[in-house]
Amino acid sequence: MKILVVRFSSIGDVVLTTPVVRCLKEQLGSEIHYITKQAFKPVLEQNPYIDRIITIQKSVDEVIDLLKQEQYDYVVDLHHNVRTLRLKRALKVKSVAFPKKNFSKLLLTTFKINHMPKVHVVDRYFEAVQMLGVKNDRKPCDLYLSESDSVDLKAYQLVEKQFTAVAMGAQFATKQMPLSLMGKVLEKVEEPIVLLGGPTDSERAVELTVLLENQKVIDLCGQLSLRQSAFMTKICSKLLTGDTGLMHIASCFETPVISVWGNTVPDFGMYTYAPQNPGLYSIHEVEGLSCRPCSKIGYKECPKKHFKCMYLQDAGKIAEELGR
Repeated sequence: MKILVVRFSSIGDVVLTTPVVRCLKEQLGSEIHYITKQAFKPVLEQNPYIDRIITIQKSVDEVIDLLKQEQYDYVVDLHHNVRTLRLKRALKVKSVAFPKKNFSKLLLTTFKINHMPKVHVVDRYFEAVQMLGVKNDRKPCDLYLSESDSVDLKAYQLVEKQFTAVAMGAQFATKQMPLSLMGKVLEKVEEPIVLLGGPTDSERAVELTVLLENQKVIDLCGQLSLRQSAFMTKICSKLLTGDTGLMHIASCFETPVISVWGNTVPDFGMYTYAPQNPGLYSIHEVEGLSCRPCSKIGYKECPKKHFKCMYLQDAGKIAEELGR
């Protein structure tokens, strides 16, 4: 059997599909192809359960002819949007899709009525392949690194499992911890602190370094590839993060995660996936706000201008969790 798995974006979402990929391969022995955007290919590279990775820049039209030649038996749609509908119509093969729960998300973000199922999105992904006889093996997500993805710790005077990593960025500003909150949470951390993020996070990283002037802070924002950042989440003692892709990457390596939630909520089912050890992560959020969640994704700034979902966080409680 030849199966095409579809998930175009983004980092965390692609990571969360890997348990399904693994179980399709192990339980059916299928040939697995995976289509995603070029930017997210690094998440899937070296994965032994994927026989071929196919990428697009913007449109599925870029690869439709190629995909038709593959003669797939099934399309497993783990994105489920207009783009994947066009893809499935073009291929004209059997397909399955996961329940996206868009109406429930709309109710929650717009009217604060919570009808979201109390299950992780990974379990919803598995609903798509249930009719194929595939079951969740309850193991962590996968991200496979190679020697070329490692970072020379000696160059930064770091020791494996003896530094705290911090995810500086997020896709949207309303998922990012304010610098004032980060400063309070990190001010008593005794081990080295490593800041991870892209070039756009550099300015915030510099400001945080100034706030933590009495501590050893190593700013690696914009200096590492995605896979090198993944390596750092693998070997750190713990990760402090918002609702980010690095949060999900860290779960692949069973790294303890301290997650701080702003405008999004864990009820969407996108919290850290640790089925065998839920004690590996903690969730910190400001409950009871009438404006939260304001979006299932995020905004460039707080729509209400007060950003209470972050500014009212209990920094002491987060710091206590970080210090354990």
